[in-house]
Amino acid sequence: MHRPPVKHCKNCGTAVVCRVPDDGDTRKRGVCPACHTVHYENPLNVVGTIPYLGDRILLCKRNIEPRLGKWTLPAGFMELCETVSEGAARETVEEAGAQFEMGDFFSLVNIPRVGQVHMFYRARLLSDQFDPGHETMEARLFLEDDIPWDEIAFRTVGETLKRYFADRRAGQFSIHVFDIP
Repeated sequence: MHRPPVKHCKNCGTAVVCRVPDDGDTRKRGVCPACHTVHYENPLNVVGTIPYLGDRILLCKRNIEPRLGKWTLPAGFMELCETVSEGAARETVEEAGAQFEMGDFFSLVNIPRVGQVHMFYRARLLSDQFDPGHETMEARLFLEDDIPWDEIAFRTVGETLKRYFADRRAGQFSIHVFDIP
Protein backbone atom coordinates (compact mmCIF):
# COMPACT_ATOMS: atom_id res chain seq x y z
CA MET A 1 0.00 0.00 0.00
CA HIS A 2 1.43 3.35 -1.02
CA ARG A 3 -1.15 5.61 0.57
CA PRO A 4 -3.34 5.47 3.65
CA PRO A 5 -6.80 4.01 2.90
CA VAL A 6 -8.42 7.06 4.46
CA LYS A 7 -7.14 10.59 4.98
CA HIS A 8 -8.61 11.06 8.43
CA CYS A 9 -9.30 8.70 11.31
CA LYS A 10 -12.86 7.42 11.37
CA ASN A 11 -12.81 7.57 15.17
CA CYS A 12 -11.27 10.95 16.03
CA GLY A 13 -10.73 12.84 12.76
CA THR A 14 -6.95 13.15 13.00
CA ALA A 15 -4.97 12.82 9.75
CA VAL A 16 -3.74 9.22 9.44
CA VAL A 17 -0.19 8.23 8.52
CA CYS A 18 0.93 5.26 6.46
CA ARG A 19 3.16 3.00 8.57
CA VAL A 20 3.46 -0.49 10.02
CA PRO A 21 1.25 -0.60 13.15
CA ASP A 22 2.86 -1.23 16.54
CA ASP A 23 0.78 -4.37 17.13
CA GLY A 24 3.13 -6.79 15.34
CA ASP A 25 1.57 -6.30 11.90
CA THR A 26 3.99 -6.55 8.96
CA ARG A 27 2.24 -4.34 6.39
CA LYS A 28 1.93 -0.61 6.10
CA ARG A 29 -1.55 0.56 7.00
CA GLY A 30 -3.32 3.83 7.68
CA VAL A 31 -2.69 4.46 11.39
CA CYS A 32 -4.03 7.31 13.48
CA PRO A 33 -1.17 8.96 15.41
CA ALA A 34 -3.62 10.31 18.03
CA CYS A 35 -5.85 7.35 18.99
CA HIS A 36 -3.77 4.60 17.31
CA THR A 37 -6.71 3.16 15.33
CA VAL A 38 -5.50 0.98 12.47
CA HIS A 39 -7.52 1.43 9.27
CA TYR A 40 -7.55 -1.78 7.24
CA GLU A 41 -8.36 -1.83 3.54
CA ASN A 42 -9.97 -5.08 2.45
CA PRO A 43 -11.12 -6.49 -0.90
CA LEU A 44 -14.63 -5.89 -2.17
CA ASN A 45 -16.87 -8.88 -2.87
CA VAL A 46 -18.81 -8.97 -6.13
CA VAL A 47 -21.63 -11.54 -6.08
CA GLY A 48 -23.94 -12.75 -8.80
CA THR A 49 -25.55 -15.62 -10.63
CA ILE A 50 -25.36 -17.57 -13.85
CA PRO A 51 -29.10 -17.68 -14.60
CA TYR A 52 -30.03 -20.46 -17.02
CA LEU A 53 -33.20 -21.73 -18.63
CA GLY A 54 -32.54 -25.02 -20.38
CA ASP A 55 -29.55 -24.40 -22.62
CA ARG A 56 -29.85 -20.61 -22.55
CA ILE A 57 -28.08 -18.11 -20.27
CA LEU A 58 -29.46 -14.77 -19.10
CA LEU A 59 -27.21 -11.78 -19.72
CA CYS A 60 -27.84 -8.14 -18.82
CA LYS A 61 -26.79 -5.20 -21.00
CA ARG A 62 -25.28 -2.58 -18.68
CA ASN A 63 -26.95 0.81 -18.40
CA ILE A 64 -24.21 2.18 -16.11
CA GLU A 65 -20.46 2.66 -16.16
CA PRO A 66 -18.12 0.96 -16.13
CA ARG A 67 -18.67 -0.85 -19.42
CA LEU A 68 -21.91 0.90 -20.36
CA GLY A 69 -23.66 -1.02 -23.16
CA LYS A 70 -21.70 -4.26 -22.60
CA TRP A 71 -23.19 -7.61 -21.55
CA THR A 72 -22.69 -9.20 -18.15
CA LEU A 73 -24.13 -11.70 -15.73
CA PRO A 74 -26.35 -10.12 -13.06
CA ALA A 75 -23.90 -9.25 -10.29
CA GLY A 76 -22.78 -6.44 -8.05
CA PHE A 77 -21.18 -5.52 -4.75
CA MET A 78 -22.19 -7.53 -1.71
CA GLU A 79 -23.86 -5.46 1.01
CA LEU A 80 -23.26 -5.59 4.74
CA CYS A 81 -25.53 -7.93 6.70
CA GLU A 82 -26.18 -10.32 3.79
CA THR A 83 -24.69 -13.69 2.90
CA VAL A 84 -22.97 -14.30 -0.42
CA SER A 85 -26.01 -16.14 -1.78
CA GLU A 86 -28.41 -13.46 -0.50
CA GLY A 87 -26.35 -10.79 -2.25
CA ALA A 88 -26.22 -12.79 -5.47
CA ALA A 89 -29.99 -13.25 -5.37
CA ARG A 90 -30.59 -9.55 -4.62
CA GLU A 91 -28.39 -8.48 -7.53
CA THR A 92 -30.20 -10.89 -9.88
CA VAL A 93 -33.57 -9.43 -8.91
CA GLU A 94 -32.30 -5.82 -9.10
CA GLU A 95 -30.52 -6.14 -12.42
CA ALA A 96 -32.64 -8.66 -14.29
CA GLY A 97 -35.98 -8.77 -12.52
CA ALA A 98 -35.75 -12.53 -12.90
CA GLN A 99 -37.69 -15.25 -11.12
CA PHE A 100 -35.30 -18.07 -10.24
CA GLU A 101 -34.30 -20.84 -7.90
CA MET A 102 -30.80 -20.41 -6.44
CA GLY A 103 -28.48 -23.27 -7.31
CA ASP A 104 -25.04 -24.38 -6.24
CA PHE A 105 -21.98 -22.22 -5.81
CA PHE A 106 -20.02 -22.19 -9.08
CA SER A 107 -16.98 -19.93 -9.12
CA LEU A 108 -14.68 -17.74 -7.07
CA VAL A 109 -12.43 -15.36 -8.99
CA ASN A 110 -9.61 -13.46 -7.28
CA ILE A 111 -8.62 -10.14 -8.88
CA PRO A 112 -5.89 -8.82 -6.58
CA ARG A 113 -4.86 -5.84 -8.73
CA VAL A 114 -8.27 -4.20 -8.18
CA GLY A 115 -8.90 -5.61 -4.70
CA GLN A 116 -11.96 -7.67 -5.63
CA VAL A 117 -13.24 -11.22 -5.29
CA HIS A 118 -16.08 -12.27 -7.64
CA MET A 119 -18.40 -15.14 -6.68
CA PHE A 120 -21.12 -16.71 -8.82
CA TYR A 121 -23.92 -19.22 -8.19
CA ARG A 122 -25.87 -21.17 -10.77
CA ALA A 123 -29.54 -20.13 -10.76
CA ARG A 124 -32.35 -21.97 -12.57
CA LEU A 125 -34.77 -19.51 -14.12
CA LEU A 126 -38.46 -20.16 -13.48
CA SER A 127 -39.65 -17.90 -16.28
CA ASP A 128 -38.40 -16.25 -19.48
CA GLN A 129 -40.02 -12.95 -18.45
CA PHE A 130 -37.73 -10.27 -17.00
CA ASP A 131 -38.23 -6.84 -15.47
CA PRO A 132 -34.74 -5.30 -15.37
CA GLY A 133 -33.91 -2.43 -13.02
CA HIS A 134 -32.37 0.93 -13.92
CA GLU A 135 -28.81 -0.49 -14.14
CA THR A 136 -29.82 -2.72 -17.07
CA MET A 137 -30.79 -1.66 -20.61
CA GLU A 138 -31.91 -5.14 -21.59
CA ALA A 139 -32.05 -8.65 -20.12
CA ARG A 140 -31.96 -11.43 -22.69
CA LEU A 141 -31.46 -15.18 -22.96
CA PHE A 142 -28.62 -16.46 -25.16
CA LEU A 143 -27.60 -19.84 -26.51
CA GLU A 144 -23.85 -20.44 -26.13
CA ASP A 145 -23.21 -19.87 -29.86
CA ASP A 146 -25.12 -16.57 -29.77
CA ILE A 147 -23.36 -14.98 -26.81
CA PRO A 148 -21.74 -11.69 -27.87
CA TRP A 149 -18.31 -12.74 -26.56
CA ASP A 150 -16.61 -9.56 -27.84
CA GLU A 151 -19.18 -7.47 -25.97
CA ILE A 152 -18.81 -9.12 -22.53
CA ALA A 153 -18.22 -6.38 -19.94
CA PHE A 154 -15.77 -8.09 -17.60
CA ARG A 155 -13.13 -10.78 -17.97
CA THR A 156 -14.44 -12.49 -14.80
CA VAL A 157 -17.81 -12.97 -16.51
CA GLY A 158 -16.30 -14.28 -19.75
CA GLU A 159 -14.07 -16.75 -17.91
CA THR A 160 -16.93 -17.89 -15.68
CA LEU A 161 -19.18 -18.45 -18.71
CA LYS A 162 -16.49 -20.47 -20.49
CA ARG A 163 -16.17 -22.75 -17.46
CA TYR A 164 -19.96 -23.03 -17.14
CA PHE A 165 -20.38 -24.16 -20.75
CA ALA A 166 -17.42 -26.59 -20.49
CA ASP A 167 -18.99 -28.15 -17.38
CA ARG A 168 -22.39 -28.33 -19.07
CA ARG A 169 -20.88 -30.16 -22.06
CA ALA A 170 -19.10 -32.54 -19.66
CA GLY A 171 -22.41 -33.22 -17.90
CA GLN A 172 -21.08 -32.31 -14.45
CA PHE A 173 -20.65 -28.98 -12.69
CA SER A 174 -17.64 -28.30 -10.49
CA ILE A 175 -16.60 -25.43 -8.28
CA HIS A 176 -14.04 -23.23 -10.02
CA VAL A 177 -11.46 -21.11 -8.21
CA PHE A 178 -9.11 -19.03 -10.34
CA ASP A 179 -7.18 -15.79 -10.44
CA ILE A 180 -7.18 -12.96 -12.94
CA PRO A 181 -3.93 -11.03 -12.51
